[in-house]
Amino acid sequence: MFRRSTLLAGLCLPALAATAVGFQEWKSGIEWKEPAIVTPGETAVAPPSDAIILFGGTDLSAFNGGEKWEVKHGVATAGGGTISTKQKFGDVQVHLEFRSPLEVEGQGQGRGNSGLYLMNRYEVQIMDSYENQTQFDSQAAALYKQSPPLVNACRPPGAWQTYDVLFEAPRFDENGVVVRPAYATVIHNGVAVQVRKQLNGATARNPRLGKRHVYEAHPLKESFNLQWHGDKVSFRNIWVRELELDRGETYPDA
Repeated sequence: MFRRSTLLAGLCLPALAATAVGFQEWKSGIEWKEPAIVTPGETAVAPPSDAIILFGGTDLSAFNGGEKWEVKHGVATAGGGTISTKQKFGDVQVHLEFRSPLEVEGQGQGRGNSGLYLMNRYEVQIMDSYENQTQFDSQAAALYKQSPPLVNACRPPGAWQTYDVLFEAPRFDENGVVVRPAYATVIHNGVAVQVRKQLNGATARNPRLGKRHVYEAHPLKESFNLQWHGDKVSFRNIWVRELELDRGETYPDA
């Protein structure tokens, strides 16, 4: 994922050439259909009785690195580094609300960029994709570089938005071979945009193998991250529910 410095450097090129090069680099060789634009209804979700509250408006003590972010008036704003949950999760329901800055800066991937990294490695993209043309498989609610959202349900900059994510963690055998891939369902502002979509491995590039979309064995439970990508994206009402999906099946940890 481009950092702001990379984006700004690219803008120094002639506009047409920069656009062409950037588009080709992010295409991944797949001709995605552009997600239709859908106007979401007004929604607000209070946590259910069995929810684990990770941020209720007071502090980010449930996160490693939470002290780096500003918490004010019940809102946490990204800054100074990515934060990760102290508690680890496997199969999980995640609810969070986010807001991109009201004052629009940048374009494409340089606008309201953050991310929800499930198990530290499977990213649901957080992005200001309202009237902001960018690569479809890395716009808001995309499974980063793997699957565009079915539709673009983004609200305007400065408006609160919701993600509800149902995540099924991958399973590995005793030799570290994946026996069941990860799946994610994403509801963006009450609109289904990913429906039990299979993840073809980690969304970030594997530094050891030098490529994306590969599985490497990991424990059944891991932290999830909220990314600091240089944009002051704000968050509130973050909670999770642990899901028991195996129904008696057992899988060894990596």
